[in-house]
Amino acid sequence: MTPATKGEQTHAAILDKAVEMTSRLGLESLTIGALAEATGMSKSGLFAHFGSREELLLATLDHGAALFTQVVLAPALKQARGTARIRALFGNWLDWTESSKLPGGCPMIGAATEYDDRPGPVRDRLRLGQSQWIGVLKKAVLLAVETGELAPETDPAQFAFEMFGIALVTHHHRRLLGDANAHQRALAALERLITANAPLSASRKPRLARSR
Repeated sequence: MTPATKGEQTHAAILDKAVEMTSRLGLESLTIGALAEATGMSKSGLFAHFGSREELLLATLDHGAALFTQVVLAPALKQARGTARIRALFGNWLDWTESSKLPGGCPMIGAATEYDDRPGPVRDRLRLGQSQWIGVLKKAVLLAVETGELAPETDPAQFAFEMFGIALVTHHHRRLLGDANAHQRALAALERLITANAPLSASRKPRLARSR
């Protein structure tokens, strides 16, 4: 791999700061001026990297997605197919939202709340990223069905929907309600979801009522 140039390193460092600011203050608060002040750069210097505020917002989302892939997805894909990979994806996801580098939690979750009903390129980029992540979760569930660790009738879309719901409520309880047990509650909820979709073993098959 070719080493990053000084310009590329500077660009990445700027976007690292933009992602951190988005986590802490929200995507809507991110402007060329605010980022210039936070990085100690001039506005003209930032305009050399981003020609407009919209380009800055899109670049920030793309950078956040790249970091997410690096921290959450890539390590999880090293796990064996099946429930081990599902647990890794979910656990890494929770760790990402609690990272010290993200003082306000996952920047994409916050941005989705801000832009969910605001048509335009930013919303489209957020929607694409979230849809791709849901696709990753669904594929992990499908692979767990193929390995026999989840029941054949398991609905990958429903499973991914519930995983996403657990992650969102965990973010809410931890960030807004200050629930110190939110992380453990989330892991417990995932285990119940896995158990609910596990193949019926002989010991778990429902007993037939005795005839009288």
